Amino acid sequence: MPIRVKSRRLPTPDRGLSPISSHPDVQLPDIEHDDAFRDVVKKLSQCITDVVHMPSTFEQLRTTAVGDELRILVEHLNTQVTNPAIVNALLALRWHYGTINDGRGISEARANACEIVAWRFLTRLSEREAVEFCLHEIPDPLEAECSSDADEPADGGESNERTSLLRHTSGSSSPDHYSDFNRSGSSRRNLLFKSISKLTMSRHASDVEELEEDPTAPFIHLNALEIAAIADAKRFLSQHVVQKIITGIWNGEIIFWDRLSVHSEKKPRFYNAVTADPFSRLRVPKYLKAYEVAFFIGFLMLYYSVLIEQNRYTITPLEILLYIWFAAFFYDEVSEYIDAGSVFYAADVWNLFDMIMIAIGIVFAVLRFVGLYQANYTLVDIAFDVLSLEALFMVPRVCSILSLSPYWGTLIPCLKEMGKDFLKFMVLVIIVYVGFLTTFSLVGREMYTFPHMAMIVTKIFFGSSYVGFDIMEDIDPIFGPPLMLIFVTLSSILLMGSLTGMLSNSFSRVITHAREEYLYVYSVYVLEASTSNRLTHFYPPFNLLALGIFRPLRLFLPSDDKFRQGRILLLRATHAPIVGVIQAYEWLTKKVNPDGFDNFRGPRTTSFNKRQSAPPLDRLDNRIRSGFRPRMPTSRRTSSEVISRPKLREEDAEDYAGDAPSDMEVQISELSAKIDRLTALVVSLQSGAGLDTVRT
Repeated sequence: MPIRVKSRRLPTPDRGLSPISSHPDVQLPDIEHDDAFRDVVKKLSQCITDVVHMPSTFEQLRTTAVGDELRILVEHLNTQVTNPAIVNALLALRWHYGTINDGRGISEARANACEIVAWRFLTRLSEREAVEFCLHEIPDPLEAECSSDADEPADGGESNERTSLLRHTSGSSSPDHYSDFNRSGSSRRNLLFKSISKLTMSRHASDVEELEEDPTAPFIHLNALEIAAIADAKRFLSQHVVQKIITGIWNGEIIFWDRLSVHSEKKPRFYNAVTADPFSRLRVPKYLKAYEVAFFIGFLMLYYSVLIEQNRYTITPLEILLYIWFAAFFYDEVSEYIDAGSVFYAADVWNLFDMIMIAIGIVFAVLRFVGLYQANYTLVDIAFDVLSLEALFMVPRVCSILSLSPYWGTLIPCLKEMGKDFLKFMVLVIIVYVGFLTTFSLVGREMYTFPHMAMIVTKIFFGSSYVGFDIMEDIDPIFGPPLMLIFVTLSSILLMGSLTGMLSNSFSRVITHAREEYLYVYSVYVLEASTSNRLTHFYPPFNLLALGIFRPLRLFLPSDDKFRQGRILLLRATHAPIVGVIQAYEWLTKKVNPDGFDNFRGPRTTSFNKRQSAPPLDRLDNRIRSGFRPRMPTSRRTSSEVISRPKLREEDAEDYAGDAPSDMEVQISELSAKIDRLTALVVSLQSGAGLDTVRT
């Protein structure tokens, strides 16, 4: 079907000239309710490209006159558009523009503009409507056609149990294109970038029609929050309206699986304790994290028991349990990687600890078995020494629950960035160290061997300056004292002082954005734990039962309804005690909080309603210029209703910070307006001079 691109000229605000408002070809997109995701991306990209064509920072677009057109675009989307893929498209464009490095900052400004429009659009909705837009998954057109033609309902359960979050369906007309998506994290990101670039590189709708494959296919089955995580839209994810949704998923107020049956369908919905299956609570991230901590505590107890006993001659029952725990942990990490994909998996810093723990456990098991088989007890002792290294990662892994608190979760990104800067600085330290070590070793070769001199220089570098002064004449009476004085000065004063100052500046730089980093990691963990396409998720070590029973059956039995029903029965039998504990906890919680799991305000009916009628385009432009904001016949509240609420809660004030600037922001806005007028004047003078030159 050809794309009907209808557009309207964007009205110029009356607050003075700006580099954006002076652009003559700015147009508002006309997005229909039934437009496909590729069409929405194309229309929005044309508008963003026209609106933002000069470098601007995020704060300039948010608080100054530079972002006037973005506010009008938000009003237009809020009052005129009901397409459910609006937020998905904006965040996909944010990913596209954020990846481009044009050297001028225009692409970065457009990426910021997409992020601002996305979260401002959400702030003008009710909370329940914001949930619908943020968790709307981009549908596969081929799946929709197949499901509409089929007589039986689509099976959304275990049929896709081995797929990942960043996945594609097998029903594509282009299987080779989809198979390219099963790559590493960098390859996936490159594929997502290229898919949007195919749309944004062309300026006409006819160019999109000529594409043989759907360039937005890699985004199929991704919701807006997942796209935001892939696009590193940390400001978007840190907004209160978005964090309330993520917190709702964390607490189980929003669920994706409401029942445990063969034909269950993955779909975001609000939890209803009366109708929902109690076993669906096993997928709540909060309970997953609690069980993870309990599992690691048991893991740590077995670990200490085996190390304290340390039987060199035979494998004890406790050691067998430790191997079972290791195997269950390893299989759970593999399943998590397959479900989440490498992009989400690598975003969690604790997964690096998990992989190191698995590597140490494998080395220990190999050395232990080989040593017992060969009766080489020296090798057995080395195996236990290797196992002792596990505590360096297992103990912090148990304490990873602290990273969910704002304080520790904010501190960890700072330490991470400081560690990166420290490693970069150590390159210079190693160069200086190797240079002086070589000189001292050659000059004092008659008195000290190379290993001895290396140890002396290391002690001097770590603060034992007196050692250098004691041996400087022994190294060489002529060259020893001046060289040692220079080395001590460099290592103890210059290098250490520079390192301290650099790390202090690094901490100050990162702490300003540490909250965004913390909320980003927290959001990725919640999405990774909750939006998996796997219906039956076995907790370790019960996952080994499913692996031992059903994995061999996959080799010669089809994955039919009976096969999936067997997995469900095993899950119910093994996880019934866990579900009982969860139900008891929620019963006690409901006594304290009578509202239960209904903390989202707004209409309960879906807000994705088709537009029935709209004012004529020319009359709408005149009314927008006069300050009128039309209300469309939809169940959503318009921006005027949202903004004019009688009382705004304190925690909701963050959502409207961009529309209610502080005194400092007002002064910045006034100064920016003056700069904009001066820039426009210079541009007009340059244009006039150019015309005079042409005439001459």
